[in-house]
Amino acid sequence: MTLAYLSLGSNTKNKEKLIEQAVGLINLSEDVKLVRTSALYETEPWGVKNQNWFLNLAAEIKTSLSASELLEKMQFIEKTLGRDRTKEIRWGERPIDIDIIFYGQEIVNLPNLTVPHINMHNRAFVLVPLLELIPDFKHPVLNKTISEIYDSLEDVEDVFLYGTREVLQ
Repeated sequence: MTLAYLSLGSNTKNKEKLIEQAVGLINLSEDVKLVRTSALYETEPWGVKNQNWFLNLAAEIKTSLSASELLEKMQFIEKTLGRDRTKEIRWGERPIDIDIIFYGQEIVNLPNLTVPHINMHNRAFVLVPLLELIPDFKHPVLNKTISEIYDSLEDVEDVFLYGTREVLQ
């Protein structure tokens, strides 16, 4: 079994329910077991600013699937919950987004999958939930911990613990 980390996000109506459903569907699988999740965070949009704010969390899972198989399963869950990539604007509004951030310490470079996630080190909405779970985890490419990566962020979008509106920086 491989320990992997996912980032989940939603910014459409019922976003809290969609994240909850996605976590439930991830945990229903025989070959993917949820270990724990971070708290839920309300986050400023990254990329396309003029849209609803997101809810995000990080999930730690154990899986017997390969990274490619895990991607397939996560995309199936996204589709089940209403995501249609053919109708989306890049970095725009979506009912659910599930990204594989880390797959153990493996480095994966495939046409449809890059792990560690190619932009995770630039995104506070990914790093803050990961700080809660694995602050000392070393990025296998950057050779820095999650804490070190977060501390070096230059353009930090707002990230609030959901329901508090207290900026976490």
